[in-house]
Amino acid sequence: MSQVSSLKTQPKHSPEEWQQRVDLAAAFRLTARMGWNEAVANHFSLAVSSDGKSFLMNPKWMHFSRIRASDLQLLDATDKSTMNAHDAPDITAWCIHGAMHANLPHARCIMHLHPAYATAVAALADPEIKPVDQNTARYYNRVAYDLGYQGMADNDEEGLRLVRMLGNRKTMMMGNHGVLVAGTSVAEAFDNLYYLERACQTLVLAYSTGQKLNLMSAKVAEQTAQDWDKFTDSAFSHFAEMKRLLDASDPSYAE
Repeated sequence: MSQVSSLKTQPKHSPEEWQQRVDLAAAFRLTARMGWNEAVANHFSLAVSSDGKSFLMNPKWMHFSRIRASDLQLLDATDKSTMNAHDAPDITAWCIHGAMHANLPHARCIMHLHPAYATAVAALADPEIKPVDQNTARYYNRVAYDLGYQGMADNDEEGLRLVRMLGNRKTMMMGNHGVLVAGTSVAEAFDNLYYLERACQTLVLAYSTGQKLNLMSAKVAEQTAQDWDKFTDSAFSHFAEMKRLLDASDPSYAE
């Protein structure tokens, strides 16, 4: 838990929802520090209801580096009037995140963005994350690959198509577009995003040598991926440490 979150709690939010807001705001700030966000585009969301349909998301066109816990919008994935409101979210954000929260209860936290290395791999004719090291092997047989890009996601049909593409997986390489990760918490989704970008960075650098990749065998790659599946506690420690770095330099994310 952030060391400052309890000091910044707002009366109109329950302690549980406020902590969720603080965690999601921290993820925005950390992503900006990593240079993974793009201008005032890209979106993160987090379900706050048991059915996953009530969720927090960043407001339209606000830079990740400025987002605070109190800035996050509380939205209802089943409310068809959302896009008629004066403070309606970005249409592409509603299309993707609204559809997923309405239909994929396991995807509690959803992060969609265009980080350089993962987007570069997603732009390849073959965007598969090859198992060339321990990090890339984390994604062996565990990624949805969407090669059906038809332009910006701005309609219900596209949102539902992406829902079907992700299915029960936690990671999607969006061809000609970017990436999307999901998790049961902000910590898990952020950790997934971190390792996905690291894995793609390694893969891009390996491709750039022009030499043949030294691929793991299917047996070793699958075993490594299974080991990662069991190595879940580190995600919470990773995120907690990153929040401590924010607390030390700029705790305003928790306001």
